[in-house]
Amino acid sequence: MKMDEMLDEMRDVNLNYLMLAQNMIQHDKATAVFRLGISQDVADLIENLTPAQILKLASSGMLVSRFRFDDGMVLNLLTNYTKDRALAQSHAAILMAGQAMATV
Repeated sequence: MKMDEMLDEMRDVNLNYLMLAQNMIQHDKATAVFRLGISQDVADLIENLTPAQILKLASSGMLVSRFRFDDGMVLNLLTNYTKDRALAQSHAAILMAGQAMATV
């Protein structure tokens, strides 16, 4: 994949993430903060972005989201099949809730 193609893909990922995040925040901020793994301050910033700012941020050449599964246990709980998938997902949510939220 060429660099231009990678930048285009990153822009698309960023744009989709920012639009989804903004929509989630506008509908239920508390749940969005938890599900996105962001701080209240970052949620406020995303909520107030204009469409032009979202496009500019999406085209920054850097991914604006981060991979949250730094803990191998959480990743395994979410990806490995278990008999009680709902319990595994709940356990993963509890573990992730204990992790520090991202800050600006």
